[in-house]
Amino acid sequence: MLESIALGAGLSWASGLRLYLTVFCAGLLARLGWLHLPPTLEVLSSSWVIGLAGVLAVVEFFADKIPVVDTVWDAVHTFIRIPAGILLAAGAMGQMDPAVTVSAGLLGGALAGTSHLTKAGTRALINTSPEPLSNLAASGVEDVSALGGLSLAFFSPLLFLLLLLPFLLLAAWWLPRLWRGWRSAISLVRPRHEGGGFRA
Repeated sequence: MLESIALGAGLSWASGLRLYLTVFCAGLLARLGWLHLPPTLEVLSSSWVIGLAGVLAVVEFFADKIPVVDTVWDAVHTFIRIPAGILLAAGAMGQMDPAVTVSAGLLGGALAGTSHLTKAGTRALINTSPEPLSNLAASGVEDVSALGGLSLAFFSPLLFLLLLLPFLLLAAWWLPRLWRGWRSAISLVRPRHEGGGFRA
């Protein structure tokens, strides 16, 4: 049960950061026999899935390093990463009671949404700065975090779950401040026209 919970949580959390890298790593490790996936997730070890996920992971790696492009990429993937997190978390519990599977899917969607919104909102705010180095640094941290988190979820589930709690607490603290930061940034660039329009 602990390994299944960590697997579902790890896959859904990492999918909010790097969905294609998550699928690629899980599928490749399962294909090599280093990771045991439940039957409901064995499709990830398909050659087609691994190959497609690998190609998309490379595309995402470079897209995520380009300011503005990364924000557009994140915006589009709001509709992909969160549903994927639901499916991956539910799949990790696929052999259990249907109520457990549905609950896992809901929690997985919430977890993927939390990591995605934290990432996407932070990166969009960073993009308000003209210099590119902070964007590259943030992207690199996300790459390392996704790989490190997946490694812990796969091979040290208890440690991953223990470290997941501080992340959730930090996200709960950071997201409201991120929202206020965005509101402040928008208010600075929003045109202010007296009377709601231009005067001749």
